[in-house]
Amino acid sequence: MHFIDQAQVIVRGGRGGDGIVAFRREKFVPAGGPSGGNGGRGGSIIFQADNNLQTLLDFKFNREIFAKDGTKGGPNKRNGAYGEDRIVKVPCGTEISDLKTGIILGDLINDKQTVVIANGGRGGLGNSHFLSNQNRAPEFSTDGKEGEVWEIKLELKLIAEVGIIGLPNAGKSTLISVLSSARPKIANYPFTTLIPNLGVVKRSDGNGCLFADIPGLISGAAEGVGLGHEFLRHIERTRILVHLIEAIAEDPISDYLTIVDELNKYGNGLIDKHRIIVLTKMELVDETFLKKITVKLRKISGNKVLVISSSLRKGLSHLLSEVWKVL
Repeated sequence: MHFIDQAQVIVRGGRGGDGIVAFRREKFVPAGGPSGGNGGRGGSIIFQADNNLQTLLDFKFNREIFAKDGTKGGPNKRNGAYGEDRIVKVPCGTEISDLKTGIILGDLINDKQTVVIANGGRGGLGNSHFLSNQNRAPEFSTDGKEGEVWEIKLELKLIAEVGIIGLPNAGKSTLISVLSSARPKIANYPFTTLIPNLGVVKRSDGNGCLFADIPGLISGAAEGVGLGHEFLRHIERTRILVHLIEAIAEDPISDYLTIVDELNKYGNGLIDKHRIIVLTKMELVDETFLKKITVKLRKISGNKVLVISSSLRKGLSHLLSEVWKVL
């Protein structure tokens, strides 16, 4: 399945049915009077969050969504049928906004949560509606109204409690594969991860916590460089950021500052989220160097620094206990 997290769609509510002009014609009713019924309301476009969906792939091929029109009124004061509402299912975490103004129309976070995006048009009035003492035989009706039309943008922001961030090759995919049953692509070259990976990490009490491995950020990601800008939105909803730094990097301190700078530039409160600083690949450097880098990172970040080895399963229980403590 392709991971699509943005889409542009045109939605239109159904048109209301027309009212009609009709008069009652029966053998023993000489003055039957007006009997034209009202038109039915047009259907609305309703978006609904669905836990079973994980991508906006369906909207890659379905760019226009219409609800059904209402039907016109009938004689004998029969009202037209309402147009059927169109229920559009999207993944939990989908934000819906007006494409032109950027105004957010809906933010669907919880399963089965709904929001009406395009209301159907009101049905027209039949001539029976206009009967009065002043006008005993109205010979006019009104047309149904057009439904609302919106050109909208759908943006999926994954709902994970913990986001794993870091430069390419920092060990994000390896960590999530060790902690959970997720099986992301792992290789020794930059941008192995091209889509966010999700994994459920079990607590000791049996409950699960959703972790998200965000594709590697690089310098300039907040301005659209590399892959990071495409996926920074996915850590907006996380409660904790696990910031991984390669112990074998040429300059681990510079790597740390690069990510901090990108979080700052992107905004949306990312820099204020609780971050757990983690040095990875501890088995590939000597202990003296590791202590030296750990002390420097602690001074710069103002936080304690954890040291782990995902491949050797070292330090992972300490990392998880920190995560559970914050959550």
